[in-house]
Amino acid sequence: MKVILKEDVQNLGKKEDLVNVSNGYARNYLLPRGMAVEVSSANLNIMKSRKDAEMSKKDREHSRASDIVERLKETTVVIKSKAGENLRLFGSVTSKDISDELKKSFRIDIDKKKIVLEEPIRNVGEYEVELKLFPGVATKLNVKVEAE
Repeated sequence: MKVILKEDVQNLGKKEDLVNVSNGYARNYLLPRGMAVEVSSANLNIMKSRKDAEMSKKDREHSRASDIVERLKETTVVIKSKAGENLRLFGSVTSKDISDELKKSFRIDIDKKKIVLEEPIRNVGEYEVELKLFPGVATKLNVKVEAE
């Protein structure tokens, strides 16, 4: 019997997969627990429309990430912070600070989790920070930390 999975089933398939299982397994386990539905033209159309919607959403996110990469190519983010002797900061500059400055100065909203900092910036200077915006779409951002 062919069924469409409504959720991931171990050793069988992932959500929205079309799989062929024995009649007993489908009738006694998958269908009563709501883990799958029988294949029908209506269910196939629903599955296809969901997959199309998911693909279009991924395409939109990829194009948005590519647009942000183009906008940030020659951009330098300037962050001012209090510094002491030897140009060492009181505190540090984190990915949240960089995200907030991008939003404030350039109106670009990037989640702080997409900004890759191995460790917080603790000294005045220029740094190159990696942004991973989407799988396969990454860029480098110049960050300049200045003393107030």
